[in-house]
Amino acid sequence: MSTINPYLAEIHAELVKTFRQPGFVLPSLLFPICFYLLFGILMPHRGQFDAASWFYASYSAFGVIGPALFGFGAALAVEREAGWLDLKRVAPMPVGAPLLAKMALSLVFALLIYIALSVLALVVGKVQMAPSRWLASGVVLVLGTLPFCALGLLIGAYVRARSAAGVVNLIYLPMSALSGLWFPLFLMPEAVQKVALLMPAYHLGQLNFIATGHADGSVTGHILALVVFSVIFMALAARGLARSEVR
Repeated sequence: MSTINPYLAEIHAELVKTFRQPGFVLPSLLFPICFYLLFGILMPHRGQFDAASWFYASYSAFGVIGPALFGFGAALAVEREAGWLDLKRVAPMPVGAPLLAKMALSLVFALLIYIALSVLALVVGKVQMAPSRWLASGVVLVLGTLPFCALGLLIGAYVRARSAAGVVNLIYLPMSALSGLWFPLFLMPEAVQKVALLMPAYHLGQLNFIATGHADGSVTGHILALVVFSVIFMALAARGLARSEVR
């Protein structure tokens, strides 16, 4: 139990610190909720397009990416430049505890966003899905956050604190739009549809579309793609963090 305690203490400290910052918590939770209410429920749609259900699948995937990128990318860049990472390296705690704490924080936010959008979709959007599909979507969204923790770690390892939030937005918003998480991908030019295959957000979105019944096909390729992205991001981030440790 003594081996686990430092990890639990760091996770608790990270959660308490973050939830005392409404400037981070409220935008992270409200951004996907507002997008879903506007485009999925309030905006009129023609034909047989089930907007409430489709936009639930897309904006829930979009929503869980943000806290992972900002929680790792912007926060880690600030801690790295302020010297907090160096202090934690010499502190009597496991080396991976701070990163595990940020990962746990991202998973908590993913779970909260999933719950909030599911309640909205069910109560306001009148979305009807089998319980197994709601559960599958939750698993995809929570676990699918991990590759974006790795991407956030990569950003935080290289980018300066002053520009970290801007860099995260520069990656997060275009990647989400070009991956078909804002509007159906088939409405976009063919070139964009091909570029989407190279983006991790596309593969997370497709997994959630499959989980909710909006797409067919195997999940294996999408999972493999996210694993490959995660390994690449982690390897590059480790190199960046090692370089900063030497300095």
